[in-house]
Parts: sequence; structure tokens; C-alpha cells
Amino acid sequence: MTYAELTRRRLELGCLPAKQGSHHEIWINPILGQTTAIPRHYGKDIPKGTLSKIVKDLGVADHFRH
Repeated sequence: MTYAELTRRRLELGCLPAKQGSHHEIWINPILGQTTAIPRHYGKDIPKGTLSKIVKDLGVADHFRH
């Protein structure tokens, strides 16, 4: 899954960007109050382990298929 695909999917699940750094973004699930850092590597696939941690941190693992 690329960064763009992940961004689109997170927005569908109600997660919002909270802060941007030079290489990462902080996203929040406002319903659960959970946050995570997401690498911004345009055009590259996000490693499966990183993707799993992102959806777990945001509390959306049950609603996310990758």
C-alpha cells in the first residue's frame, strides 16, 4: 500500500492529520484519541509491519484490510 492509498483510507475511517514534520505526519483518531506517526514516502509501498502498527495505533485494525 502506498502513502497516497493509506491517506485516502485513513480519511475514510475518520482519522485526521494533526501535525506534519519533514518526513512524517502525526495522525489522530479523534473518536478514540489515539495518534501515530506515518512516514511520508511518496510512490513507495509502506512496509507491512509499519502499516500494521499504524492501523493498530489508530485503533482501526478491525476496519482496515491491507
